[in-house]
Amino acid sequence: MEVKLNQAETFAPDSAWGLPEVRNVTQNRLLLHLLFWTVYVTFFGLLYGSYIDDYYIAFIVELVELPFKMALVYFNMYYLMPRYLLEKRYLEFFVYLLLLMGAIGALMQFVLVPFLIHPFFCPSTCTDDNLTFYRFTRNIVNISYVVAITAVIALLKNWYSHQQAARNLTQDKLEAELKVLKAQIHPHFLFNTLNSLYSLTLKKSDNAPEVVLKLSSLMDYMLYDANATMVPLEKELAYIQNYIALERMRYGDRVDVRFTESGGMAGKQIAPMMLLPFVENAFKHGVSTETENAWVRIDVKVTDEKLTLLVENCKCGSRASKSPRDMASGIGLKNLQRRLELLYEDRYELEIEDEPDSYAAKLEIWF
Repeated sequence: MEVKLNQAETFAPDSAWGLPEVRNVTQNRLLLHLLFWTVYVTFFGLLYGSYIDDYYIAFIVELVELPFKMALVYFNMYYLMPRYLLEKRYLEFFVYLLLLMGAIGALMQFVLVPFLIHPFFCPSTCTDDNLTFYRFTRNIVNISYVVAITAVIALLKNWYSHQQAARNLTQDKLEAELKVLKAQIHPHFLFNTLNSLYSLTLKKSDNAPEVVLKLSSLMDYMLYDANATMVPLEKELAYIQNYIALERMRYGDRVDVRFTESGGMAGKQIAPMMLLPFVENAFKHGVSTETENAWVRIDVKVTDEKLTLLVENCKCGSRASKSPRDMASGIGLKNLQRRLELLYEDRYELEIEDEPDSYAAKLEIWF
């Protein structure tokens, strides 16, 4: 039988939008806002100036009207949008926004033009037709441009902030889950190793002190190196070889263990404690009963692109042959599969072959 297992800061303050703090796109928001208004005045000044054929008047009008437009824009972004639009109170939002736009349009039309712009900047060119309803409508349309542009910017930043917050939350959850999984590995491994040591002490084996020494080396790896996100592949393989040495001491001549490795290991990285569960599983489920002619084969091949681990073992003894086993049956192997999904996603392939007399697991990880 064969089984395959393949495997954005807001425009408004954070408190106003009810969002967690996210990193600014730029370190100086004031310069960003100044740049926006400079571009706005320049663009519409040139556009209006080409229409009336008087760029001086066009820029004067834009500069005089600018404080009122800025007040409307920031009031909309910092108050109306977070309070009404983002709360899905759409009717209230549009009613209040239209009323404010009408008030600002009326102020510019009936106060700024007749009492400031007309007498001081264009007494000969600004005429009474500037006070018509048509002109008032044009003012409202002109105001709507900047309100719409800034609202879209604010909504995009709000969406980006939510996306960043969601990604950060997902990443935090993944990291927390990985920590839990990694924490499960240590007691699971330690439990099995102590069982091996217990077996040797019962037999009063002379190998017991060396087992303690090997176990000390393994614990050093687990306590320090295994806390890193990635470790050198050479260290992981040395860790596995220490584990195999412990099992050889435990089983002696009853189990034929062969470990081979090939390829360049230098510079390659792997998640810690990723390969051991395959090896541990081979000893625990395949040859743990008292039997003769048991065997375990472990082969590691490394290329520039990927790591291939093949672990095979016989199904020796009555308990092993009568207890079919799948990849998800043990805590360590369940743990391993979940860690592979989290850390390597679509960069690994796992093949399991469960035959009547043997069991094989082949793992390929792309660097």
